[in-house]
Amino acid sequence: MGTADAVSLARSPSANHADGDVKQVSSPVDWTEDEERKAKLKLDLIIMPLLTLGFFCLQLDRGNIANAITDTFMEDVGITQFQFNVGQQLLSLGIVLFEIPSNMILYKVGPGKWLTLQLFFFGLVSTFQAFQHNYAGFLVTRFLLGISESGYIPGGLWTLSTWYTRKETAKRVMIFFFGNQLGQACAKLIAYGILHMKGVAGYPGWFWLFIVMGAFTIASGIVLGFCLPDAFNNPHSWFLPQVNIFTERELHILQTRVRIDDPNKMNQKQHIGIAAFKKAFSNWRIWMHIFITLGNNGPFRGFDTYGPTIIRSFGFPSLTSNALASVGLFLQVPMSFGFSYVSDRFNKRGETTILAVAMHMFGYILNRIFTEINKRGVRYFGVVWTQTFASFPHPLNITWMSLTCTDPEERSLAMAMIIMSANIAAIYGAQLFQADDKPLYRRAFDSNIGILAFALVLACIRYGHEVYQKRRA
Repeated sequence: MGTADAVSLARSPSANHADGDVKQVSSPVDWTEDEERKAKLKLDLIIMPLLTLGFFCLQLDRGNIANAITDTFMEDVGITQFQFNVGQQLLSLGIVLFEIPSNMILYKVGPGKWLTLQLFFFGLVSTFQAFQHNYAGFLVTRFLLGISESGYIPGGLWTLSTWYTRKETAKRVMIFFFGNQLGQACAKLIAYGILHMKGVAGYPGWFWLFIVMGAFTIASGIVLGFCLPDAFNNPHSWFLPQVNIFTERELHILQTRVRIDDPNKMNQKQHIGIAAFKKAFSNWRIWMHIFITLGNNGPFRGFDTYGPTIIRSFGFPSLTSNALASVGLFLQVPMSFGFSYVSDRFNKRGETTILAVAMHMFGYILNRIFTEINKRGVRYFGVVWTQTFASFPHPLNITWMSLTCTDPEERSLAMAMIIMSANIAAIYGAQLFQADDKPLYRRAFDSNIGILAFALVLACIRYGHEVYQKRRA
């Protein structure tokens, strides 16, 4: 939202919410456009890099296992592909079980404290993955990693929703997920370098992969502790509580502009009550977005895990496969920003989500067709296409969903619910790629096409209802 838009909203008696649920209220604007621009820029330069850094670390620690299996990880730990998939399911199960409890803790103590602690916790678990030697150890570390990571993503999303107006949220959510996308891409390139350390001090390359990435996450947690504001109503960092991150004038501007956009954001409670649970769980539109997430995210979680292995099956060396697996993931970054710009600038929430899901599904159609073509360049193109379009339908869908929520408590729970659904999707997604289906994985690609077709139909139904409601209004 531009400054002129904010001023216009402030002076307008009312403006309907996207779904007609919440109304704006008038409020005096006692700042200039330049003051608001500078305050918002300062907010962007503080909040966005820190939350994105945390998401980057989360993805490094969650996804480095995909690179480890191109080394000798499975052989050294003594597990089969099926057992590996079970470990991936336990990771997602840990996230699902502790997602809402983690979000409730964040709501109570503040994001500055809780998100910082989470980085410490999953950085430690990631580091100690280097010392696993059997199937039991593998299962325990994956489950603990899931528990420690649970809540970070919805916590980050909720934090953004408290600092920014609703129209500004889509772009910031996409920037936040940029940490995820950059983590996915960089993990492959970083792994390409770290796996060359095989034999250093007598350890395999995957050992150093976990050590280096885990240590980086712990260091990043320290940065968040010093710099991340604890909460919207307590804008001080955890480690430096006496230091004012924003001036009184800046804080007044930032808080008032958000109150103008959504008065409920200024009435945050210190706990989430039963009424909020009932409200969130009875909102059928939230459930539509949850099922869209279930359909979109499962296929890619399995594909992302086995991406480097699939590329290796084309005839590329193991280390080279890790580097090649980063190409589509880097391409998704400008593509996702383009979709986010259209969603934000032209308020095309449903349209961009539908198109993104369709492009994701088309990637698996290409991969399935290319299994009949014995040319590695053609088959690699299918992998790149899928990676380019697979992950950003999720943040687009989240932004679309957030506009259905009418207060911070409902929004906080909805964020946790949709991230839980993403991890539930990962539970079934982990078993889509089976040993008896490799190296072509025809059955997996057929399944992915069907699942995404289901998600696409739901997105179209949700959008059709929204259009119908607007025409009736």
